[in-house]
Amino acid sequence: MSTDRTNRWHDGSTVIDTSGTETPVTDTSGTAAAPTAALTVLAVDDEWPALDELSYLLRAQDQVGEVLTAADATTALRLINDARPSAIDAVFLDINMPGLDGLELAGVLAAFADPPAVVFVTAHDDRAVRAFDLGAVDYLLKPLRAQRLAESVRRVVDARGSRDPADVSSGPSADDTADEIIGVEMGGATTLVHRSSVEWVEAEGDYARLHTAAGSHLVRIPISTLETRWAHAGFVRVHRSFLVSLPLVTGIRTAGSATVVVLRSQRDGAPVELPVSRRHTRELKDRLVPSPRPTRGSR
Repeated sequence: MSTDRTNRWHDGSTVIDTSGTETPVTDTSGTAAAPTAALTVLAVDDEWPALDELSYLLRAQDQVGEVLTAADATTALRLINDARPSAIDAVFLDINMPGLDGLELAGVLAAFADPPAVVFVTAHDDRAVRAFDLGAVDYLLKPLRAQRLAESVRRVVDARGSRDPADVSSGPSADDTADEIIGVEMGGATTLVHRSSVEWVEAEGDYARLHTAAGSHLVRIPISTLETRWAHAGFVRVHRSFLVSLPLVTGIRTAGSATVVVLRSQRDGAPVELPVSRRHTRELKDRLVPSPRPTRGSR
C-alpha cells in the first residue's frame, strides 16, 4: 500500500485509494481477516513531524481504534498511568529523547503487572539487542514503511491475544500491588519517583508536591487524581491540601481547636504534623482504629 498521502485517504476504519476502491485486510490464506477488538496505542516521539507521520500511519491500520500521542517519555508515562489498568495496548516508542529516553521508559513499563506491548521506532540500528532484552515486540527503523508498520501491528495483536487469560483476569489485583512510578522533569533531567517512597502529598493548585525521604517533587497531577489512584495503596485524604500514606501515620492529636495527624518521616526521623479538616477526622479515625464488630449474642 502506498504511503503517499496524496494517493489515499482514510476514514479511521477503511483505507481507500483515489479511485474509491476499498482495500480489505486479508490474512495469508487470502480470506477476510477475523474481526478483533480495536487497539488503543500510544505514539511517542520528541520530533513533531515524525510523531505526526507515525500517528497518521497508525490510524490507517484497521486493527487500531485510538491513537494517543506524547512528545516525551515523561508525558507518555503519565498517560499510561492515568489509563491503567491495561487501557493502552501498545506503545510505539522513539529511543533518543531528552530526559527519560525510550529504553528507560520501556524498562519502567516492563515492571508493570500488565504492561502494554512496546514497539521501538528509531533511526538507529544499534539498540535492537537491548530493546528485545526489555521485551520489545518489534523494532522499526525510520523512515517508516506502511507495510512494515502493519506487520508490527499484527505482532502486537498476536502478543496481546496470546496472554494467559488467568494472568489477564488477575490483572487488577496484581496492578493494585504494583508500585507506580512517576517521572518528574527538572532542569532537563528526569527523576523516577516510586509511589512507595512518597510519605505525603501537598496540593499546589493544579499541581501536587510529592514529599519523600529524598526531598520533594512537583508534578502536574491534581491531588484529587492521586487520591483516587492511590486509595488502594493506603493513601488517605486528610485535608483539602493533604494526602497521607496511612502506614506512616503514628497518631492523631488535638492542638487547641484543631486536629493534626502525626507521620513518621523517613527523611530525618522527625515527626511531621499535618492539619486534618473536620470533615475528614472521623474517616481517618475509623481507618486507624476500626470500630469493633458486635459479637454474636450481643444486643
